[in-house]
Amino acid sequence: MVVERLRPVVRAWDLANGDEDFPTERLRALVALGATTAFVSLNNDGAVIDLLTTLRLIGGADLSLGRIYEGHVNAAQLVQAYGSAAQREALAHDLAAGRIYGVWNTEPAPGMRVEQVAGGHRLSGAKSFATGAGHIDKALITVRRADGGRQMVLADLSDAAARVNNSAWHVRGMRGTQSGTLDFEDMIVGDDALIGQAGDYVREPRFSAGAWRFTAVQLGAVEALVRHWRDHLVATNKANDPIQRARIAAAIVATRSAGLWVESAARLAESGSPHAIAPRARSAPRRSSRTAGSTGSRAISACTCVSRYPIRRATARRQRGSRRIAGATIRGGDTWAGALAPHGAARAKAADRAGRA
Repeated sequence: MVVERLRPVVRAWDLANGDEDFPTERLRALVALGATTAFVSLNNDGAVIDLLTTLRLIGGADLSLGRIYEGHVNAAQLVQAYGSAAQREALAHDLAAGRIYGVWNTEPAPGMRVEQVAGGHRLSGAKSFATGAGHIDKALITVRRADGGRQMVLADLSDAAARVNNSAWHVRGMRGTQSGTLDFEDMIVGDDALIGQAGDYVREPRFSAGAWRFTAVQLGAVEALVRHWRDHLVATNKANDPIQRARIAAAIVATRSAGLWVESAARLAESGSPHAIAPRARSAPRRSSRTAGSTGSRAISACTCVSRYPIRRATARRQRGSRRIAGATIRGGDTWAGALAPHGAARAKAADRAGRA
């Protein structure tokens, strides 16, 4: 079972906060654990919960890895759902070989197009905020057809290194995703690269309801912050302080509430229920995660002002990423990554509280 094999691995990752580079070795570990092949199809409720747990565990250890892994699962599921029998067979072969997929939809103006030419289909344009650019093996991208429809194309990136530009990806949180730009101009793809029909990518409820997956990754990061906060309070003999207990209690309640909302969203989405894209079903998990993340992040900021505390090392990278969940001001990046605009007054108060702690 992937979840049980994964638990001891992510526990070790959770405590290892090195330089934030693309997580090549951790991806290889996920391949070896069977995580990259396990969730191509979710055939029952147990499989949904296993994927939810896997996303939470990975997000709790490494948000960048969680973002890349979630994109891989999304791409594999889309090919499995909309691809032909031959394309599904090719997917199974790729996954068995340890290849990593991604989904890229965001693009700079004027957008990407595809036209039929002798020998295949020619692409034009680029994709931006392309998670794993220069590192993943294949990307499921969306392009505009001549008739105006949006077509999914599975692009082989094995010879695309010269097309990658990650130079602008300078963010404080989740640098490891390497979400740069890839120029597809004049790339030729075959008929076998066209996945499904025009409009399949945005077909509901799969398109909107699938947001539960990245919310689960973010939830895992919030859970990890709360866990490290708890350990810090115990280690510094503050576990019985009534104010600290009230603070962490509020964070635990918010985090568990977020977990219930995300689980509900996952079950609705994977059952194909139209209720999965109701406004409340879509917004409640994100709102709960933001509340939990905000509560924990404010308190942990005070703890991490003192450099000797282990919590500073354990949560530094995760806080930068999870502050995005708490609704922080973003200077750059995509839905997942960006920079927190520093708040001088809040930092000063946090430092003062830490100094008196």
